[in-house]
Amino acid sequence: MLEHMNYHEMMEKTLASLGEKKPRLLLHACCAPCASWPLELLSGRCDITVYYYNPNIMPLEEYEKRLGQFEKLRRFPFRFLAEPWDNETYLAAVRGREGDPEGGGRCSLCFRLRLERTARKAKEEGYDFFATTLTVSPHKNAQVINDIGAELGQQWGVPWLYSDFKKREGYKRSIELCRELDIYRQDYCGCRLLPGKGNGLPDA
Repeated sequence: MLEHMNYHEMMEKTLASLGEKKPRLLLHACCAPCASWPLELLSGRCDITVYYYNPNIMPLEEYEKRLGQFEKLRRFPFRFLAEPWDNETYLAAVRGREGDPEGGGRCSLCFRLRLERTARKAKEEGYDFFATTLTVSPHKNAQVINDIGAELGQQWGVPWLYSDFKKREGYKRSIELCRELDIYRQDYCGCRLLPGKGNGLPDA
């Protein structure tokens, strides 16, 4: 576990060490708002494929609505891969943790599920790095996400690109880009397991 690390600085040093090379990056994206700033930051420096794998998003209509928003980011060059909605896989992964508070153990299981699929895809298709846009959000623990990503990178043999995209006012810039490009900004992360926990459900 890398405590008190500047993950943004680590990312910058990694990319700077490559010189003129543009590495192939498989960038897991939870939604278009969170992908906006990472794409603006990295699209001239990496050959990016955005990977939409988010079986936690409920309901299906919300999954599809968020999926459709990525077309509004086409000012940035990237390829796009999307997996079919697979909510049963998510529900199985967090079974027994439905009562966890927001930011608790259930969220870590959700991060791991999505990042492991990303690492596996990166290995299968020969990417130089994999990463996630999840660290844009001020509600997500960058240390937890980076620890999981680094562990999975070692497991699958694909380097994890450390990041904390909320740094350098990245979250603020993502909000500005959503306004500029008329991108839908959802008011909950994805799962709807608990009422009244900031996930789009009313209090019981």
